[in-house]
Amino acid sequence: MKLDSAGLQVLSPAECVELLASTPIGRVVFTDHALPAVQPVNFVLDGTTVVMRTAPGSKLAVAARNTVVAFETDEFDPDTGTGWSVTAIGYARAVTDPVETERLAHLSGAPWSPDGNDRFIVMPIRQVSGRRIRVRP
Repeated sequence: MKLDSAGLQVLSPAECVELLASTPIGRVVFTDHALPAVQPVNFVLDGTTVVMRTAPGSKLAVAARNTVVAFETDEFDPDTGTGWSVTAIGYARAVTDPVETERLAHLSGAPWSPDGNDRFIVMPIRQVSGRRIRVRP
């Protein structure tokens, strides 16, 4: 088991992707008017591509077009002091092809928002890293 300088377990890329797929909510980091912005989103993984569903005209839909974004998700159990965090980086793009939009709609299920988030942003993972926190013996 590889540890980083803080004593946290360094996760392999495969472990990172597996953990990403295990949770339905993450945070996407993008640029909004030259400033960093973070937005929680529901998502699914399509292989090694993060698929986010958003509303037309949302800050995310406008800002995350053919730009580098970061995506993070994590889990922490305060009772045991264990958890993990995974960060992925890639180029986000808006999906415009109707066939791809329909496939992603079936993959992601019904939108959570009553406004019908029917725009998709996809981010193929270019880099991924993660750490796991374990209780010390």
